[in-house]
Amino acid sequence: MASYNEFVRFILFYGFLIFATSVVGKRKVPCYFIFGDSLVDNGNNNHLVTFAKATYLPHGIDFSSGPTGRFCNGRNFADFMAEHLGFTGHIPPFAFSNGSNILFGLNYASAAAGIRSETGHHLGDRITFDQQLQNHELTVLSISDTLGGSDLASAYLQKCFYHIGFGSNDYLNNYFITAVYDTSSMYTVEEFTKLLIQQYRSQILKLYNYGARRVALQGLGPIGCTPYEMARHSSNESCVEYINTAIQLFNHGLKLLIDELNNNTSLQDAKFTYLNLYEMGMEFIKHPSSFGFKVANSACCGTGLNNGALTCLPFEVPCRNRNEYLFWDAYHTTEAANKIAARRTYLKVNQLDAYPFDIHHLVQL
Repeated sequence: MASYNEFVRFILFYGFLIFATSVVGKRKVPCYFIFGDSLVDNGNNNHLVTFAKATYLPHGIDFSSGPTGRFCNGRNFADFMAEHLGFTGHIPPFAFSNGSNILFGLNYASAAAGIRSETGHHLGDRITFDQQLQNHELTVLSISDTLGGSDLASAYLQKCFYHIGFGSNDYLNNYFITAVYDTSSMYTVEEFTKLLIQQYRSQILKLYNYGARRVALQGLGPIGCTPYEMARHSSNESCVEYINTAIQLFNHGLKLLIDELNNNTSLQDAKFTYLNLYEMGMEFIKHPSSFGFKVANSACCGTGLNNGALTCLPFEVPCRNRNEYLFWDAYHTTEAANKIAARRTYLKVNQLDAYPFDIHHLVQL
């Protein structure tokens, strides 16, 4: 009887796998898991006690259902990536998952979250990367129960796509806020970056142990060029170079980590890739008209210099020509920019967009 039950589970599992990847929406992968911060948060912070939430208009002014917790006028990077992967709906946030949709993936991202546990604490509650990994572990256990065992769950998860994006807050809401955090007095920026990469590596390996095999690590964008940093440094033209230098240091370490993970023979069947949002962001800033933007140094919604001194406030009236702005608010890009970035990292336009694989080829390996 036991062998018969195992046979039935085997048939049901592979029947579902074929259905998920080939029939429904012609998905490229059966499921998509997202880990990160406000760039891809789609509602996990909504019920937390935090300043880092986007539950009010004009956030979501161009989204089909209005404000959802996305820090954008419309869809974020992960929403567009889900479309490229063939999903007909948005990947739901972990906080609102009812259990019936876990086989198609979940979004664990949380605004203000970082690689380090203390990052962003001055803003209130947030779900750190370590906590997001704990939430994913619960998901894996649920998938194991649903599919009928850990072996079947492992075989299923190995075909899924994992997208991870952390690091921005570890600099902006940790290292460079010297009045709150002591990391800058404890470490040089080189030492801090090395520690970040080391911790990131251990967290990524934990995700590997949970079954991840196709993983994209999102590089950091040119944060020194955001309206907030330019306003904070009283500039409306020049990016803040010491911040961008730190970001480039992190991205360099991340690319080296990608190489090390891909060459690690103990990580069987795993492939990792780097999404180069820094070079792409600099293209947007230096040549905005090439991408349909008219404004690349000021936010669509905000107040003060570059509309970056304060982030988008409740019921503030944003710009009307949102598709012509690179930045939606003091920190985050518009739906128009997110659409381009997702398209180019899914199927790269030039070799710098993703390394060594774009996502289209990664999920086929």
